[in-house]
Order: sequence, then C-alpha cells, then structure tokens
Amino acid sequence: MKASVIATFFGVLLTCTYAAKEATKKTKKAELYIPQIDCDVKAGKIINPEFIAKCPPGCQDVKYRVYGTDIYASFSSACSAAIHSGAIDNTGGKILVQKVAGHAGYRGSFSNGVRSLSLPRWRESFPVSEGKPRKGVTYPSTLEFASSKSTAVKPEPKKPEQDLKVTKSAATSDTSGKAWEQGDTVRKVYQTSPVPMPTTQMAATTPTPTTTTTDPFSTTPKPTTTPATTRTTTDSAAAKPRPGLQRVRDTGSSSVHPAYSSVAAAASRQVQASQGRGLNKAFRGTSTSASNRNILRPNAGIQRQEPVATVRRPAGSPAHLAIETDLWKPGPSFFDTGFASKEELNLKPLEATSQGNPSCKVDLPFLMDGSWSIGKRRFQLQKQFLINVAHALGINNAGPLMGIVQYGDDPSTEFNLKTYASPKELRNAIEKIPQKGGLSNVGKALSFVNKNFFSDANGNRGGAPNVVVVMVDGWPTDRVEEASRLARESGINIFFVTIEAAAQNEKQNVIEPNFVDKAVCRTNGFYSITVPSWFSLHKVVQPLVKRVCDIDRLVCSKTCLNSADIGFVIDGSSSVGTSNFRTVLQFVANISKEFEISDTDTRIGAIQYTYEQRLEFSFDKYSTKQDVLSAIKRINYWSGGTSTGAAISYASEQLFTKSKPNKRKIMILITDGRSYDDVRMPALTAHQNGVIAYSIGVAWAAQDELEAIATDPDKEHSFFVDEFDNLYQFVNPLIQNICTEFNSQPRN
Repeated sequence: MKASVIATFFGVLLTCTYAAKEATKKTKKAELYIPQIDCDVKAGKIINPEFIAKCPPGCQDVKYRVYGTDIYASFSSACSAAIHSGAIDNTGGKILVQKVAGHAGYRGSFSNGVRSLSLPRWRESFPVSEGKPRKGVTYPSTLEFASSKSTAVKPEPKKPEQDLKVTKSAATSDTSGKAWEQGDTVRKVYQTSPVPMPTTQMAATTPTPTTTTTDPFSTTPKPTTTPATTRTTTDSAAAKPRPGLQRVRDTGSSSVHPAYSSVAAAASRQVQASQGRGLNKAFRGTSTSASNRNILRPNAGIQRQEPVATVRRPAGSPAHLAIETDLWKPGPSFFDTGFASKEELNLKPLEATSQGNPSCKVDLPFLMDGSWSIGKRRFQLQKQFLINVAHALGINNAGPLMGIVQYGDDPSTEFNLKTYASPKELRNAIEKIPQKGGLSNVGKALSFVNKNFFSDANGNRGGAPNVVVVMVDGWPTDRVEEASRLARESGINIFFVTIEAAAQNEKQNVIEPNFVDKAVCRTNGFYSITVPSWFSLHKVVQPLVKRVCDIDRLVCSKTCLNSADIGFVIDGSSSVGTSNFRTVLQFVANISKEFEISDTDTRIGAIQYTYEQRLEFSFDKYSTKQDVLSAIKRINYWSGGTSTGAAISYASEQLFTKSKPNKRKIMILITDGRSYDDVRMPALTAHQNGVIAYSIGVAWAAQDELEAIATDPDKEHSFFVDEFDNLYQFVNPLIQNICTEFNSQPRN
C-alpha cells in the first residue's frame, strides 16, 4: 500500500514537472516569435489593433517623431513613443500597443529624452506600455502592415449635362446608410440629403479590394467582407488606373524625407480607400457631432473651429472623389498634422504697410529654425510668417532689407540683404527654402551672423541699424549668452520670437535658463515675443514689424564707439610748455580717431583752461572725423595758471548741458599739476549730472585730486604717467575701459 502511494506521488510529480517544462518551452517558443519593428515604424502603419513588438536600441532620435503625451497619434513612431512614455529606454525592448479612436488636441511635452509635438487632431490613437501580454489575448507573431502602394486615377472627362443628371440622381439616392472607410475601422455617418464636396473631382472606378474590418477596442478580427464593385459614374467607359505614384510631393522638395515615408503610405492608402467604396464614409475615429468641432488646443490659449472630418459634395455635382488633386498638390498636406482649422490654414500674405519706407531703414536678417523638432508643417508656417513679414515691411532698397539664415546643427545663409529687393522676390525665394534638419543651435547661428553676415559684400548699408530676429521652436540646444554678448557689442539688435516655449515641467530640460533675457538687446520685453502655438504665429506679424521699425528704440545699434559725447578738458598752463602741449593734442587726436564720429554717432568737444577757460569747439561744431582731427590740430597753446575746478564747472555748463539725452557724457581731463582751486565739489556736481569723468595726470599732477575728479571706482577712471611722451600708452587702456563700462551697463 505504501509503495503504491509513493509510486502514485512520484507519477504525479513527474507529470507536473513535465507539464511545467512543456509550458516553459511554449513560453520561450512564443517569445521567439515576438515580431521586431524598426525605430521609424509608425503605429498607424501596422494594421493589427493590438500587438506586442520588440523595438531595437537607438530609437531616441529627433527624426523619429512623436505626437502627443500619454495618448499618441498613430502618426507617431511606436518605439519613440514608448521611450517618451517610459515603457522602454533607448536600449530597446518589448512594447504593447493598443489602437484606439482618434483624439483632438494632442499635447506635446519633453519626457525621457524625447520631445513630443502637439497636434490639433488625428484619426487614430494608441497608448503604449511595457510589452506584457494581457490575459486571454492572443498576440500575432507576424504583424500586418498597410501597403504603401497606391493607384492614382485621372479625373473623368467632363460629362454631358444629361449624364450628369443621371449621376446626380444615382448619387442622391445612395447617400444614407453608407460609411467611408479610413484605415481599418468603419464608422457610419447617416445622411438624409446631399452635402457639399470640393469642386475638383476624381473618378473612383476601381473595385474595392477585400478588407478586414476591425474594432480598435477588440483583439479579434471581425469576419472578412468583400463589397461588390462600385462605380460612381454612368459613363460606359471606365477610367483606367494610372501607374502607382512613386514619390509624394512635399513643398520645397521633390522627394520625401525618410522620416515622412509613412505619410506617403498613409496618403496612398487614402487614395486607394477612396476608389469604389461609396461616397458617405467618415474618417476613422472622428466624431461628426457638433460638440467635437470646437477644439481647444493645449498650450495655444485660443479657441479654434475644427472642420468636420468628412468629405462631402455639393448637390448636383458629379460624385467623383476629390482626393488625388488635393493630396498631391504643392503645399502643406493635411497628413502632416491631421486636420487643420480655418485659422491654421489662413496663409494669405498680409498687405504691405510700407513700401520702402525710409523711416524703417533697417538691415534685417531672420534666423530661421530648421531643426527636426519643428516638423514639416510648422516649417511651412514659419516660411509663410516670413513672407507675411516681408510684405508688411515693404522690402525696398530705400527702406528695410531682409536676409535669411537657416540654422540646425550649423547655420547657412539662404540669401543676403542685397539678393532681393521686393516682397514678391522674397516670397518666391522663401517658398523654395528646404528644411535643414538637425538640432536648434541658436548660439552658433548668432556667432555666424555676427562674424559673417553684416558685411558690405552682403549688402550691409552702414548707416542702417543692424537687427536680427531669432525664430526658435521651444528652446535652443546650445548656449546663447556669450555669442549674444559679442553680437550686441558689435551693434546688433537681437529680437527673439519663441514659439511653444518650455512648459513648467519641461524647464529642467532647457540647457540655459532665461536664455531669451541673456540674448536680447534689452530685457524690458520690447525685444522678445512669445507665441503659444505655431498656428497663431501670424498674429504677431504686425507687432514685430512695428518694433523693428521703431529705430529710436533700437538701442543696441549704439556701441561704446558710436554713442557718446566726449569732452576733452585740456590743461594749457605755463608748466606744460609748447612742445608737450603738441604731444597732449596728439594724444587727444589718437583717442578721438578710434570713435565713430558723426552728428548721430559719437561727438567730440574740447576746452582749454589756465586761470580762465576757453571753448575750443562744441559737440555740434564738427560732424566728421576728419574735421574733428583738423580742429584738434589747430588748437593754440594758451599758457597761464591751473584752475582745474573752475574748468570742470565750465565744461559742465558749456559742453555737457548741450549733450543729447541718449548719449553717454564722458569727460577726459588732462593736467600736469595741482590745481589752484578746489576740484572736489565741481567734480561731484558733474558726477551727479551723469558725467563719466576720466582724469589723466602727468609729471607733477596730484594723485588725490586725480582720484577726486575721476568717477567711482576711481582706480579704473584715473591714470598717471611721469612723462608726456608716455601718454600714448594710455590710449588703448582708456578706450577699453570706456567700452567695458558701456557693455556692462544694465540691459533693461
């Protein structure tokens, strides 16, 4: 009995062990058949409603675009979406994809090293998670992909009126109870009367291929249905199919970027689905209820009217499908971003507000964002924005001139200031600009413009302010502070137009916090514009044009060398002597010739003093550098005592009270001895009136008086040399100090 029990026990044990091993083998065998997909495969390209797939490593790439957050448009790369969601990392792994209905308002965000984009609407969606099978669900070991081939059909020749009437009658009687299939899911839209359809028509005469209709919430395919062949024309001669289209035309390019191959496939399926499948079928996953037509796009801050996602025809029109003409015509395809609202498609150029207006004479290059993160559709919106700006400015040789530098990984000039001199020429040139791709290296682009763009060879006009407008999607991928500082020091007014800036939870990913304030000419808000959405970019055309044409506020056109009124106060006392006085005048001339002198740039004035004071020439006396240098050379040595305090008061009254409000008031005093009068109170009064004072002492000059005359910090504004012949040593240090102080002033 005991032996029998033991035998039974071991038998059961062996049976269980064998069953467990077999189950393990089956599991391992099943794992061997998990299909692998590439990084660029869009979820919408895979027909299966629910599947597990294995992603390769290296899918964390900007060209594998993702649209949405948590719920993704099927236009997204499945593997890149999985990384964005955290289901896998960049080393790859298994993912579970479940198809669901399309959504409105896909919100873009930055997560796990992947930047997802926003999207107004798409016809199919999917959540993605770690590749663990759900209980009771059988997953395919081979994925079924949608065909990328298409058959285009020529539009039917114009029908006689009698034939058209027959067509109208047949089409009208066939409007209720039919659905127009999109992808794999069929939704029926019941109608009781004919509805409008675009005027451009295409015959659909090809028999409908056998299709498998699936439910996005189910994992089991529904029975296969084979509809009868359908014709939408009464013409006895059927239109012959044309050869399949080999390339999709994209604006500005004759071929499709690899990252957009799935768009071509989806478009091809759209053409195929339209042929012989009836006339009243709706786009998949899109509701036709009125409540779903008002879409509030996240981060846009505006309410939009989204069109109903059905294709309709007007009563009395031939029942041909307007697919091929609309789909392949040049310009942004609606497959780039889903369905666009009327506002989004408002791409008509604005009327010019000025035609070569001399009061808006600026040299204006735009830094155009060509990075992959922007996407094709938004790149088209950016180009249209630039066209609108060109029209609003009224580009002309007598007024503003415009150039474009596109940046990605590296910047390159699309055209310079003198290439085109009319809005029409600019429009044609901008429309032909292809997208560079790459990152958003704004700092590198600013450095490029500063070093290479504003030259005579590129059309720089010298007297016109230099203005740069930077367009950036989100945030730069490099640092901008140093490049911007050097550009400002060169007299470049930097504006920033930031579109879809980082959200609060994305700011930790920005390389350089507050990059706009570190880059623009001033931080008072005048030089920066933030746009919540690319689709509302057209709203800032006029505000931007108004700002770049407000020349009086383009303060960064002013540099340390062209924005000062400089008054020289020269000691002409007996101790100086004639020979040394000529050396002092040469020193004054050497400093003056380093500045840009004109009636609108730096102006020079001079006073000579002994016991008394004499105005040699005022700020408004000479307006050219040569005239100023000649006037300095003609100053005659006076000789006498040394009343430096009285000379400072005289300079304040006779020179600096006549200084322009937007000029820096700089006094440079040269003396060789101690003053007979007090210098402290006159110097303090000058400082309080905004005069920046530099004191230069020679030989017997008193150090304490030099420091009292000089602006604080006095060590940086006072100099001493033991001999007149060594004055030349202070030319460069003095100018460097003036420029350093100018560039370090607050930018607000």
